[in-house]
Amino acid sequence: MTIQVQDLNKSFRVHVRQEGWTEALRSLFKREYQTVQAVKDVSFTINTGEIVGFLGPNGAGKTTTMKMLAGLLHPTSGTIEVDGFKPQEQKNEFKKIMSLVMGQKSQLIWDIPPMETFLVNKSVYEIDDHSFRQTLDELVELLELQPLLGRPVRNMSLGQRMKCELACSLLHRPSVLFLDEPTIGLDVNTQEKVRQFIANYNREHKTTILLTSHYMGDVTALCDRVMIINHGKLLYDGELQVLSEKLTPYKLLEVRLPSSTRGPWESYGEVVTFEDGKLTLRVARDRVPLVSSELLANYEINDLNIQDPPMEEVITLAFQEESHDH
Repeated sequence: MTIQVQDLNKSFRVHVRQEGWTEALRSLFKREYQTVQAVKDVSFTINTGEIVGFLGPNGAGKTTTMKMLAGLLHPTSGTIEVDGFKPQEQKNEFKKIMSLVMGQKSQLIWDIPPMETFLVNKSVYEIDDHSFRQTLDELVELLELQPLLGRPVRNMSLGQRMKCELACSLLHRPSVLFLDEPTIGLDVNTQEKVRQFIANYNREHKTTILLTSHYMGDVTALCDRVMIINHGKLLYDGELQVLSEKLTPYKLLEVRLPSSTRGPWESYGEVVTFEDGKLTLRVARDRVPLVSSELLANYEINDLNIQDPPMEEVITLAFQEESHDH
């Protein structure tokens, strides 16, 4: 289930409205437009069963790209193929192999229980009774949906709704899944459950998944590979770990000491925090083994942890690097 994108571009013609009554009146008779390029020369390939993180700030071009991959928007130029289908042709066979889940949009019908929407989807996707029951039972168990099936959607929390949205999108067992902010607004516990579910589902069904998220926890838990987009351009496509090493040439050393311990910590690295016997140092990657062994030799250490910097920091640095290039 390969996704192939080549030289993808998307431009929008946007009405420019000047301030003031005179300009507003004039715009009734003569409108001015400008062209905004949302996606610029983007190319990538995603192979069967991969989960790829698609990252970037608001307005970077993520959702526009997702909508083109799902066939909701037509590219201005370039080509997209999803398992041999051209999404913009909107063929029924294509719709049966893919699903788009948008955290801020709902396909559930507000005033009725989710089970009713599931039955509508069964009919729309022409799912036979046996397959429907088998898939539904699996999804109900994995997502703990049993208490929700008969409850009107409007009476559910955001987390409960999101789990039902996921189930609704997976009833026809799509082989390609586009997830746009699937955990947005969910509490930490529900986020973790949704992540575990996505990981298990991918492992069992070899589903190809493209995921956008503002929560780095989603990305680090699910994706080995990430693509970073900003101002419509693809800045990076590769392993998450390699990105971290490329952009953050340091690690964090978390050291727990008896609270009375004092030392010339600056000689070991940059002190990030030091309170109540917990010391965090920012240390150049190549100096980590030396600094660790010196600390262990010179002080009474209760615990020592070596960590990569938070992914938020890595991604922020990627955008800064790109803006300096401009």
